[in-house]
Amino acid sequence: MLELDLQIIELERDNYHIMLEGEFHDGEKCMWIVDTGASKTVLDKNLEDYYQLLDTENADEFQSAGINEGMVDTQVGITGHLRFGKLLVEELKVALIDLSHVNDIYSKYSDYKIAGLLGGDILKKHGAVIDYNKSKMFFFLDR
Repeated sequence: MLELDLQIIELERDNYHIMLEGEFHDGEKCMWIVDTGASKTVLDKNLEDYYQLLDTENADEFQSAGINEGMVDTQVGITGHLRFGKLLVEELKVALIDLSHVNDIYSKYSDYKIAGLLGGDILKKHGAVIDYNKSKMFFFLDR
């Protein structure tokens, strides 16, 4: 089992986001919002160096709906490898969304630049467990 430190950010009173640090294939550090409500992992489409755009007929399965915004313009890409501690995620198919508005919000409360939203596809596959009290996330590597 892999144990990773989480950053728990209070954006407003009693409004918490869970953050996990990762690393792109070139060693660049990146911050991810752990989004247990997102079915798929999302990457900021402005990070062109870290994905290849896919021309897919199944783009509809990657359409994203925001609670406040309705449907969000979404493309589909595939990443190089991502690393979360010792957890290596290779060639992950992701939804590509402009996360500028998310980064604008975060810039008011922290120095973090958000690369994406870590979704249920990764969390379920690796049996993620979140311990809020200890600010830890656990992954099972042998799944």
